[in-house]
Amino acid sequence: MSRIVCKFGGSSLADAKQFKKVQAILAADKRRTIIVPSAPGKRSPDDAKLTDLLYLCQQSASVGTDFSEAFNLVRDRYLGIEADLGVNGQMADHLEQLKGKILEGVSRDYIASRGEYLNGLLMAAFLDAEFVDPHEVIFLNPNGTVNPESYEKLRARLQNESKRYVIPGFYGCDNAGQIKTFSRGGSDISGAIVARAINALIYENWTDVSGLLMADPRIIADAKPMEEATYAEIRELSYMGASVLHDEAIAPVREVGIPIAILNTNKPEHHGTRIVSKLSPEIEKNTEIAGIAGKKNFVMINIEKNLMNKEIGFAFRLFGILERLGISFEHCPSAIDSMSVILESSQLEGKTDLVMEEIKRTLRPDRLELVPQIALIAVVGEEMAKTIGIAAKVFEALRDAGVNVSLINQGASELNIIVGVAPEFYETALNALYRCFVKE
Repeated sequence: MSRIVCKFGGSSLADAKQFKKVQAILAADKRRTIIVPSAPGKRSPDDAKLTDLLYLCQQSASVGTDFSEAFNLVRDRYLGIEADLGVNGQMADHLEQLKGKILEGVSRDYIASRGEYLNGLLMAAFLDAEFVDPHEVIFLNPNGTVNPESYEKLRARLQNESKRYVIPGFYGCDNAGQIKTFSRGGSDISGAIVARAINALIYENWTDVSGLLMADPRIIADAKPMEEATYAEIRELSYMGASVLHDEAIAPVREVGIPIAILNTNKPEHHGTRIVSKLSPEIEKNTEIAGIAGKKNFVMINIEKNLMNKEIGFAFRLFGILERLGISFEHCPSAIDSMSVILESSQLEGKTDLVMEEIKRTLRPDRLELVPQIALIAVVGEEMAKTIGIAAKVFEALRDAGVNVSLINQGASELNIIVGVAPEFYETALNALYRCFVKE
């Protein structure tokens, strides 16, 4: 039987009512046998995040401060879910053990992992499933990448296809045998690792939205969900600031071609968004773009020098300056006698004057300009390269909206068109581009 890995986010597990929704989702498809839970999410905007409460407990204990108030909030949350579910997950014992560990002194990674760990124990008790501790089967290299041994260990541990397993997200084991967490959002990575290990039919990522949206809903209130998108499209949109999957969550399944489905725990009947290697023929035929995303936090350095193209090593010396100062760049559009370097604003913090002086001294440009603020917007889509007139639509939409374009960039893959605009025109530009490509 082909199996499905289901990762459930914090909002999907906020209380006992949400747990029961998860139970119904699993019952609807018997292939959903491996569950990767996050820590319980907020029940309301006023709720404190459990992981933040756990951090507070650890920090307070490390300086000898009483942490009982924060710990009691954690305790009440888990005991409340356990009581409402009517199961015996031995939460009181586990919580008492955790309190003792905090008093003994535990690492930041250890305490952060306990939100998922405790929720996994609860979920396993509720579903009568086998609990698998990631500390025993997911191994992380010093640089945070997954040790391939993890896939073999997981495959062996999860080999019984007729059994249901619960394996918490967000953490694994480092080379020293200690708990090691992924960055926030890391439960998505855990789910992808597990899906790859068992060669899952599909990796379902259950959350509180019906798929991934084509634009930022804070700017485009009626943004439509993407029915289907490729791994490459999602990677581009994620890089440009779209709230999609954690960057690293795509890699394990992308490498072996396992599809991802983004689904809504509260509306399981909705088809959500499917992330695939190649778009289906119907989507390919009727889709111009996958989505639009952008960010405001960029700066641009413009360099002009006569006969720049004849000066061997000019770009090499420019990038050498950035390397020596520990600065990474995002884009580098150029012309025959000019070159621009786009960087995230944070890269230049405390280094602006030094960078500009080094460029003057090393490259001796005829003109050097710093644009302190620029917003970038990317129109992304696999089919753009095959569709005549996409660029014309982009620039006509911006012209009609009264937006001046200060930068144009397109990668060799022709997967996106990136435009730079003044930050004050960011929302106007995003709206114009969305309305141009997405019809009601």
